[in-house]
Amino acid sequence: MALVPPLGEAEIEPDLREHVQFFKGPLGVIPNSVRTMAHRAPIARAFTDLNVAVMTDYGAGVTPEFKRLIGYVSSQSSGCLYCQAHMILASERFGASEARLNDVFDFEASPHFTEPEKAALAFAHAATQVPNAVTPELGTRLRAHWDEGQIVEIMGVVALFGYLNRWNDSMGSALEDLPLSKGEQRLAGATGWSVGKHR
Repeated sequence: MALVPPLGEAEIEPDLREHVQFFKGPLGVIPNSVRTMAHRAPIARAFTDLNVAVMTDYGAGVTPEFKRLIGYVSSQSSGCLYCQAHMILASERFGASEARLNDVFDFEASPHFTEPEKAALAFAHAATQVPNAVTPELGTRLRAHWDEGQIVEIMGVVALFGYLNRWNDSMGSALEDLPLSKGEQRLAGATGWSVGKHR
């Protein structure tokens, strides 16, 4: 059960309600996490603006599809079941192939990820751990493939999901129907994923 119930869409103040419609594109819903943040509209607005800025396609090679896969790996590393379901859904909606969706759990061994992508995903996995597990070697590996702007984009996704993972796990955010069904379809058999406390 959620620590704080999310506001119904009609309960969100009108300007903010319009602002958070952004999430319906990538996820099909306004997430319960954002509807909970809406109890303090400036937090929900700032989070939405950060999400837009981080997930924007800057045309520099860190594609919208790959950003969602980074979000998935970060959330898997932190153990956030809510965000894992959201990001496997969003990865699919942003065009991730069946092969990439099936292999993201074991990206290092997969032929469906390039060496630059593997470096970024390995960095995301390490950067999400507590304590932080980024080593100089991971930094060198990342810099061998990505420029400074691209690394900022990659780290932006990791940091965004650090916020979300803590929010959703601590608040016990309930999963919405669409991400819940994708989690059950794509993750339960492959990773042992379950809805857990996010009912």
